[in-house]
Order: sequence, then C-alpha cells, then structure tokens
Amino acid sequence: MRLVLGSLLGFMVAALVGLGGTWLVLTQGIAFGALRLGAWTAYPKTGTVEIDPYARASIARTGELPIGSGDGVAFYARADDAGRPLDGRCDVVISGTTPAARFWTVTLYDPDGRLVPNGVGRHAFTSQELVRRADGQMEIAVSPRARAGNWLPTGGIDRYQLVLRLYDTPVGVATRAGREAPMPAIIRKACS
Repeated sequence: MRLVLGSLLGFMVAALVGLGGTWLVLTQGIAFGALRLGAWTAYPKTGTVEIDPYARASIARTGELPIGSGDGVAFYARADDAGRPLDGRCDVVISGTTPAARFWTVTLYDPDGRLVPNGVGRHAFTSQELVRRADGQMEIAVSPRARAGNWLPTGGIDRYQLVLRLYDTPVGVATRAGREAPMPAIIRKACS
C-alpha cells in the first residue's frame, strides 16, 4: 500500500512540476533559444523546423504566425534599456539605428498581443514612412500625449510591448552581440 501511495504522490508531484513549468513558459513569454540585444528579445528558431516544443505550444495558444527564418526576425521589447516595464503613461523614445534590413516595422501592442486602440489610428511605423533626423538616425516618441514628428500613441494603458520586425535581414540564429546588429535604444523620458 505504501508503494502505491508513494508512486501516486511521486506522479502527482511530477505532473504538477511539468504542467506548472509549461504554464509558466506559455504565459510569461519564456522560451529557449532567445537572442537578446539590449532591451530587445527575439526567438529566431521560432519560424524554422528547429522550433522547441514550448515555442510551438505558445504559437498554438496565441494563434500568432511567426516570421519564417528566410523572411526575417521579430524582436520584442517589454521593458526599456534600464529594465523598467514599458508603461503607457510614460514618455518613451526609441532612437538610433536598426540592423541591416530591406524593410522593417515597429508596432505597439498590449501585453496580450492586440493593437492598442487610439483616436488617431496610428499603431506602427515602417522604415519607408519614418521621418529621420539629419544624421540618418531614427527617433520615435511613444507617449500618451501627441508629439511632433514620429509619434506612437499609447492611449495611457498600463503596460505595452513593442515589436520590431526586420524583413530580409542577416540577423538571426548566428547573431550573438549588439555590434553585429545595432538595435535602437528604448529610453524612458518622463511619467505622468
């Protein structure tokens, strides 16, 4: 009887640890094979046959269609360069350069991956429509209040995430350092 109860208890603990770990990975955005460059994180193997089972389960859960490795890579930022979560009540500036890419987009989403509603209907910028500074660098203001120039409205939501998608780019699985792929800085300026 002790053997049966001990086996049952062991099975329950193993199931709890396994299911709890899977739940944590799926709900907290934790995955294997992450490429971190500053505040930006990408999972370049997600769009390949080498995708890990947790990333596959996360994609099945969200319904997101990943970018194929031959097409590009998507970088996610949920915090600024100082590690503070992105807050829609704060003024944030995305500035600098992007890695070499034929085309790129930067889009603002809520934590669940939905576009943030706003009165002006602006959710993203592309590399072709962005107004650049005189030195060729980009600068995008992410703020609840209107700003001159490139402005993404947050609608004052508590938390958001930024997604930088690079299309037709050499950045991917072999990239290991910021010097290989210079990423734009994400700097918080002020909070209301």
